[in-house]
Amino acid sequence: MYRLPIAAVLYPVALCILLGLLLLAVDFGRIRQKHRMLSGIRSLTDAITLSFPPIDGIEDADYQEIICLIGQEHRAYRAASSQKYADMIDYYTVWAHQIKTPIASMRLQLQNEDTALSHRLSADLFRIELYVEMVMTFLRLDAESTDYVIQEYDLDTILKKAVKRFAGEFIGRRLSLVYQPLKTTIVTDEKWLSFVIEQVLSNALKYTASGSITITLAPEKKLCIRDTGIGIAAEDLPRIFENGFTGRGGRTQKNASGIGLYLCKRICSNLGHTITAESTVDEGTTIILDLAQTKLDVE
Repeated sequence: MYRLPIAAVLYPVALCILLGLLLLAVDFGRIRQKHRMLSGIRSLTDAITLSFPPIDGIEDADYQEIICLIGQEHRAYRAASSQKYADMIDYYTVWAHQIKTPIASMRLQLQNEDTALSHRLSADLFRIELYVEMVMTFLRLDAESTDYVIQEYDLDTILKKAVKRFAGEFIGRRLSLVYQPLKTTIVTDEKWLSFVIEQVLSNALKYTASGSITITLAPEKKLCIRDTGIGIAAEDLPRIFENGFTGRGGRTQKNASGIGLYLCKRICSNLGHTITAESTVDEGTTIILDLAQTKLDVE
């Protein structure tokens, strides 16, 4: 328009574009580096306040101050929550030990009686003991330190102790037990696996009005506990290990809590075992414990 040579116009335009791209690249690199640092900080814990990138302006300083305050509140909240949890564990531990005293006293008194009423009361008392153990197990699962003793055990020894605890239930309900020595050893924790087996037996007895409970060992150390009870509906089967889920069985048995199998699932996962179920309505249920896993070290 001003009759200037085209070269005189293109040169400053190209120079401005080049300088603009250079500044853009420098700014982009700086922002990218800060983004990488902040992305790494997101995966850290409370140490993030020691890993901030350099402050670049008052806005960065404000953000870092806000994050530091949030971190302080988070640490205070965690400390308070940990203390509340520890206090709750201590309370229920004392409660469990205290309640065992009247339970033992009532059991001694009932042993001197041989009536239908005393037998029913003994069975109810045994159920109370199971519920107390369930409460303690539920609380200990999320404890920071759990008393696992992983070593090799004889499976028959664990099973016989569990079955013996339910001998009165089998006799009182006139259910037969089909069990032959399995003659195998497993790597596990005896106390925690015993709780799982007792919970499975307790459920089998609860939902079996007549027939039998069978304990067998399938190949690859899969312990199968089969009952002839009411069974589990197909739509309920995938959810029976969820916390609080009772399904059709919970509607027929009003005292079902939906927590027993959930605890079994959690414990088996911690021990390196797996637990699954197969069932047919009105025919029975089979709980399968895969005990062949060897993820944990033997002590």
